[in-house]
This record gives sequence, C-alpha cells and structure tokens, in this order.
Amino acid sequence: MELGLVGLGKMGGNMRERIRRAGHTVIGYDRNPDLADVHSLQELVGALKGPRVVWVMVPAGAATQATIDELAELLEPGDVVVDGGNSRWTDDEKHAQELKEKGIGFVDCGVSGGVWGLKNGYALMYGGDAEDIAKVQPVFDALKPEGDFGSVHAGKVGAGHFSKMVHNGIEYAMMQAYAEGWELLEKVDSVTDVREVFRSWQEGTVIRSWLLDLAVNALDDDEHLEKLRGFAQDSGEGRWTVEAAIDNAVPLPAITASLFARFASRQDDSPQMKMIAALRNQFGGHAVESKSEN
Repeated sequence: MELGLVGLGKMGGNMRERIRRAGHTVIGYDRNPDLADVHSLQELVGALKGPRVVWVMVPAGAATQATIDELAELLEPGDVVVDGGNSRWTDDEKHAQELKEKGIGFVDCGVSGGVWGLKNGYALMYGGDAEDIAKVQPVFDALKPEGDFGSVHAGKVGAGHFSKMVHNGIEYAMMQAYAEGWELLEKVDSVTDVREVFRSWQEGTVIRSWLLDLAVNALDDDEHLEKLRGFAQDSGEGRWTVEAAIDNAVPLPAITASLFARFASRQDDSPQMKMIAALRNQFGGHAVESKSEN
C-alpha cells in the first residue's frame, strides 16, 4: 500500500525505512528538507492515491493540532489520519470528531520501540473504528515485531494512546526500581562489582527484562555512570497517568512515586537519576546531561 508519513525524526525516519523494507511505498514529509521526500503536506497528499492514509509522527500538542488542521483541508472523505505521536487521549477524541465532520477517519496509535524499533519492530496499540483500522492494517503488520504479539486494537478512539500512556507509567516505575537497587548496591562496601551483579540478573531471575539489558549496556559504557548528571526529564505521559488514576480513583503508588522522584532529580545530583537518564538514552535516544553541562 501507499502511506504518507509526516515527521521523519528519530522514530519517524526509522519507521519509514521499516515500512519500505516490507514492500510498501512511503512518501515522507518533514520540515527538514534533507529528510523529506516532498516539500509540503499539499504535495504529499497529491502524491497519494485514494483512499489515502497519512500517519502523523510529530510532537504532541500544538504541532499535532496544526498538522491535523491542515490535513483536514487537504484530504477527502474516505481518507484516514493516524496519530502515532504521544498525544493525550482526550486530544484524540477531539481530532476524531473534527475529521469525522469532513468524512475523514481517525486512528490513534501508541508506538513503543524507540531507536531499536527499526531492527526489532514496534509495539503498537491503536484505537478507532474497525473500518479505519483495516485501511492501516498492512502498515501495522509491517511495523510490529515478528510473531503473534506486539500489536493490539485496544478499543475506541483514544484507547491506543491511553494504553501507551499506562505503558509509560509502568516504565517509569520499573526504571525507578532498577535505579534504586543500583544506588543501594553502589553504596555498600561489600559489593565490589555492581555491574556484574546486574549482568547476573539477566538470566534465570524474575526481574530480567529488556530494561535490565539496557541498564547493563549503560554500565558497560560507563561503569559507575560518572559521566552523567543525575537529572531525568519526564515526557508528560507519567503525569497524565497519575492524573487519570486520580480521575478514576485508582491507586498508583509506585508510578506516582517514580514521577515525583524525577521532580526531585531537578533539585540535586541524584545517583538514581543517573541510571534513569542512562536507560532513557539507551531505549529512546533521549538526551542526557553530562557532568560538564552542570
């Protein structure tokens, strides 16, 4: 099939390549002309045959809204817009209604996989009507990991991004647990090789995971994380998860505490946040702050 892809950064660029490797045609647009196949959204839409599918991979909020507003004026009834960024699920409901008034379908898709997705595939959580999902399905199949799992039609519009939001909240708590354990091991005199303790957990333990593998990768690069400043950003989805928990009266003590720990990292040079920063860089290519930047 043909796909229009808007946003060719770290995620979007790799997704374009993975979809092309599956034999599909991808026409990409980015504000950076060095990355783009076409030079405007109008040119992108004009290059696609109907019914068109346009996948948006730009930052949540104003950038996504502006892109969808422009596409609403360019696309035709029967076309579909996919928002694969990290939009809030309440925005999805708004975007779906705006596009529906013009006969244009909307699918929201939470995408997980970071900088490793090109090789390993992307975990996909999508929401929307079955008719719209069907038009995008070949692309979902191209992006997902090999095997029976890795993608899900999570429910109605908004369900994809809500599921990805909860996924990221869990990720916050898991990273925090590894970080706290790492700091405690580093603190005591009796443990003389913390990196190899972490490595020993990679096989046969109940806490083995891809995040643990990435923690070992980070420690191989910088055994005591001495090059990093103990500062970790939050993407916003952790906050949204906690807010949703409050709205639905669901207790999330571990996820909430991990979010607050990131806030604390902005007040001092937290050893735990060195590990959080290292993990975020490993899986998502997120920027880290070095000691020299402090």
